[in-house]
Amino acid sequence: MKSLTRILLWIAVLLLAAVTPAARGQSKADQAPSEAATAQAPKELNLQEYIELLRKDVRQQKAQIMGAVMVLSTDDAAKFWPIYSDYDQQLTKLNNKRVENIKEYARSYDQMTDTKADELIKNALAYQKERNELLATTYERVKQTLGAVTAARFVQVEHQLLLIIDLQIISSLPVVSQAS
Repeated sequence: MKSLTRILLWIAVLLLAAVTPAARGQSKADQAPSEAATAQAPKELNLQEYIELLRKDVRQQKAQIMGAVMVLSTDDAAKFWPIYSDYDQQLTKLNNKRVENIKEYARSYDQMTDTKADELIKNALAYQKERNELLATTYERVKQTLGAVTAARFVQVEHQLLLIIDLQIISSLPVVSQAS
């Protein structure tokens, strides 16, 4: 069990290292926009980075990590991967909602109202609820097909990976400013 924990810790570090450059900053060439673009450029670049973080190769990295940690036999893998693929497709649709909410947050950030803040937070909470329900449904499918131990391993690894991605995204979003 300790070796699995160490593997997951290393995987988390590697995943963070892989996504951090995309979410943290710009190249030196991107850091010198015109003065007119200076005010909007960081927001627009950050927004694009969030979207890239959600869509880029994180899904591929997640699948590779999942495969390494799940350690499935050939027969079990043939049963697991179609379920995971379906889950990933549904998660991508949910992530599209998240991206739209982040875009709306970016558009509204400088003119945030109580109504808009309430709407955005309710959308974010609805996304989290739907994602948790999807994970629970997928757990049941994996459990029925491969047993509770394998399903539990799937949920643990997936949850850890989602938390890492969430942390990366959330740590890059500015906190809502005080209403004026």
